[in-house]
Amino acid sequence: MKERYESPLNSRYASEKMQHIFSPDFKFKTWRKLWLALAESEKELGLNISETQIAEIRQHLDDPIDYELAADYEKKLRHDVMAHLLTFGTLCPTAKPILHLGATSAFVGDNTDLIQMREGLLHIRERLLDLLASLADFAKAHYDVPTLAYTHFQAAQPTTVGKRATLWIQDFLLDLERLDFEQAHLKLLGCKGTTGTSASFLALFDGDQEKVRQLEQKIAQKMGFKACMAVSGQTYTRKVDSFILNVLSGIAQSASKMGTDLRLLAHLKEFDEPFESSQVGSSAMAYKRNPMRSERIVALARFIITNVQNPAITAATQWLERTLDDSANRRLALPETFLATDAILMLAINVIRGGRIYPMVMKRHLMEELPFIASENILMHGVKMGEDRQILHEKIRQYSVDAAHRVKEEGKENDLLEKLKADPSFHLNEAALNELLDVQRFIGCAPEQTLTFLQEQVQPILKKHTDGTVDEAALQIRV
Repeated sequence: MKERYESPLNSRYASEKMQHIFSPDFKFKTWRKLWLALAESEKELGLNISETQIAEIRQHLDDPIDYELAADYEKKLRHDVMAHLLTFGTLCPTAKPILHLGATSAFVGDNTDLIQMREGLLHIRERLLDLLASLADFAKAHYDVPTLAYTHFQAAQPTTVGKRATLWIQDFLLDLERLDFEQAHLKLLGCKGTTGTSASFLALFDGDQEKVRQLEQKIAQKMGFKACMAVSGQTYTRKVDSFILNVLSGIAQSASKMGTDLRLLAHLKEFDEPFESSQVGSSAMAYKRNPMRSERIVALARFIITNVQNPAITAATQWLERTLDDSANRRLALPETFLATDAILMLAINVIRGGRIYPMVMKRHLMEELPFIASENILMHGVKMGEDRQILHEKIRQYSVDAAHRVKEEGKENDLLEKLKADPSFHLNEAALNELLDVQRFIGCAPEQTLTFLQEQVQPILKKHTDGTVDEAALQIRV
């Protein structure tokens, strides 16, 4: 159906897996699993719930959801949890009387949000590791390829292509650390009732606080969590949302930085994104090869970075034990940030694995600037031959000004070397000049830094957490 708006995150950008994690099916079937975990745990702790009721719930966990019936209930009741509870009850008539026993809406709503974010983080982590593996391969392949480095986007001392890539890798490694920290500290809300006091469950267990405590432990274990939050109001603290989306924002920041760098390199004709044989770069200019995937990375990253304000403001404006002004905002902010992060990581993997560098263009750019860069070495060479350092310095300054004027004002080639060679006080023959202009003299420790960084910082993580392969599905970019 094309008559209604559809999010581009679904139709163009995010993967099927991430879309599934935040889909209605995943959400409402997780509600069913939580109702099962609650009923099982209550039975195990002595409540009057039969094995027949438990078996009935378990039997229908994966049955298709009757969305029409649920919509009819919600239209009448104006309450989504009750609507789906009654809908599920039609499949489990025997268990219906004990479904959601003692719980409030946050039991299914908030716990499911946490489960979705846990699964989303796991998927993002896989994508991030795939990207790190791709970048490591890229850096290793080009560890010693000289290229002009830039500060302020002005020519500076040379580096190597691989060394530049390690700067991107380092940012993503920091993001991985933050992701792992938040994932390791993620807890289930549990079942704490309408204001977080567990009063309804205390009543169910006739005042036995130990059983109330055990109930949460059992539910956490059944849902794959180590623990529940120690205290809460009706909902878990919304700071958790803010923490997690800040991790996604960090990934977006790193990807945007890399995407921006690649756009600049594409302008310099030193790098090209993957480009299909029939791909059109511009509807007007047929020759163009725009860096559209890197541009998309930057665009989606901007969306993610600004979206992080939503959970921060929500966390800051909650009232006492609960308010509902978080609900509509979170329905948009949480899933869409995950979907957009998934999309930029897919794009980044695609661009790095399928992109192409142009060393000969890099060499040309180096040679255009090398006369200026090598001037200090040429100065030292002249001094060693017995010349006055201050006199040579002034000559180089004057020749450099003249050469820059020739390049910028007249559009001609840089003739600084010719000027220096023609001046006998510099003692430059062809052999001496070639030695002084050897680009390897100017890239410092870049090749060794790259290989050491990959060996000591990157490979241990990839070896520990991956099998060395990249998810090929991540390379299938849509329009």
